[in-house]
Amino acid sequence: MRNIIAFVILTTLNCLFHSVFAQQLKAQNPIIFADVPDMSMVRVGDLYYMSSTTMHMSPGVPIMKSSDLINWSIVNYVYDTLADVDELNLKNGKQAYGQGTWASSMRYHNGVFYVSTFAQTTGKTYIYSTKDVEKGPWKVKAFKPGFHDHSLFFDDDGKVYMVYGGGKIRLVEMKPDLSGPDPAVPERIIIENASLPSGEKIGLPAEGSQLFKVKGKYYLFNITWPRGGMRTVVIHRADKITGPYEGKIGLQDLGVAQGGLIDMPNGDWYAYLFRDFGAVGRIPYLVPVKWQNEWPILGIDGKVPDTLDLPADKGLIPGIVASDEFNRKPSEADLPLVWQWNHNPDARLWSLRKRKGHLRLTNGRLDHDFLSARNTLTQRTTVPFSTAVTLLDVSKLKDGDFAGLGLLQKKYGLIGVRVEGGDKYIVIIDAGTGEPIENERIPFKQNTIYFSVHCDFSQRRDLASFRYSLDGKHWKKIGSSLKMAYTIPHFMGYRFALFNYAEKQTGGYADFDYFHISDQPAPAN
Repeated sequence: MRNIIAFVILTTLNCLFHSVFAQQLKAQNPIIFADVPDMSMVRVGDLYYMSSTTMHMSPGVPIMKSSDLINWSIVNYVYDTLADVDELNLKNGKQAYGQGTWASSMRYHNGVFYVSTFAQTTGKTYIYSTKDVEKGPWKVKAFKPGFHDHSLFFDDDGKVYMVYGGGKIRLVEMKPDLSGPDPAVPERIIIENASLPSGEKIGLPAEGSQLFKVKGKYYLFNITWPRGGMRTVVIHRADKITGPYEGKIGLQDLGVAQGGLIDMPNGDWYAYLFRDFGAVGRIPYLVPVKWQNEWPILGIDGKVPDTLDLPADKGLIPGIVASDEFNRKPSEADLPLVWQWNHNPDARLWSLRKRKGHLRLTNGRLDHDFLSARNTLTQRTTVPFSTAVTLLDVSKLKDGDFAGLGLLQKKYGLIGVRVEGGDKYIVIIDAGTGEPIENERIPFKQNTIYFSVHCDFSQRRDLASFRYSLDGKHWKKIGSSLKMAYTIPHFMGYRFALFNYAEKQTGGYADFDYFHISDQPAPAN
């Protein structure tokens, strides 16, 4: 009897082990646990490319690459500078937080990659094109107006369209050279109320259009948000691009919505969508798709699965975020693609060549706070834990300078060295209430200092803690925890930020020795 019981126990444990192990070998949802919203995907052969939204960041509109739909790495950006205007340059009291470029549309047609987007900051629509999506160069055509959340679409008859709008969905035929709408073809409304399948009471009218053609039928994906409900995928289909369209709810689960369709070489289909996930931002999901009665059926019994029959995720380091020693060979680019500047940088005031193995940020103007400061360098944070560490030389800071490591969002947090007269202080700034407050300061005598910032997004805690070290071995926590919050004015997940700005005089500079990022939680102390 004992042998039988032992056999049953061993068999059960073995099954549990293999079940857990099998799950670990599968991809998990979300597929990227970081801020990668408004995705648009194409497949070229057995490779996938994806564009996303980074709005006021520079360079902008990242292009990511994958061979399995799960493991992605940044391979390019569509532009270095969207426009040389005060809003994007953080000049004359102007800024583009929450603006810049929004949802892009990525297409591949006749050997050419196209990425189109629009910007409230300039009021224009942009169409970028290249034959080499990973190396460029990109050509651009820009025109007014800015078509909101549009979908660029190449039809089989050679005509090119943009579908756009919120609530009312409109169709615009483009000139053959894509330099703007064809003035000889009137714009038309193809769906009067695209939100209707999700109900009468709508908070967010249907937007985020993405148009596809599958086996001769047109399928339009939109996101809508019924009042008292959740973000919802709505799908319309038609036999002609001009309609008439019939619509239905495509998915209503966990608020996972906005995106489109992608197929695999083996014939499998997925929907790529994203979900709001607190302070870390908007995170991508994949949902299996089956076809039934010429409709794409999303999810497993209408639900977003936790696991997918795809290869396991290998982690976001170094494809999406990465450490940097700031050592550059003459032939290497100054900054790897994981980095983006907060707004357009001033190229005269930053360098990785003036001091070997260091990023130098020099103050060339006066700023009154962190959000107005130029040349702040950023990387995404990741879930569930995200830690950044840097070593900073502050010996060349001047009176009124403030340099260090921060978390960028409207409700930001900073740890840095502030110089006042001939004295230096380690300072914590907490803007969790919406207004920056000096949380703590400690007198400081050295010329070098280590800073670390630890983010805890697990179970949506959205808390950050700050530490410093005088020797890189012994760390002390300083200040209280920052309660992070995703805010619409910035419309972006929290980012680690290396910063230096001046309040009294120009010419001071800070040298950052390295930036290390990991997915480890904060230490217990």
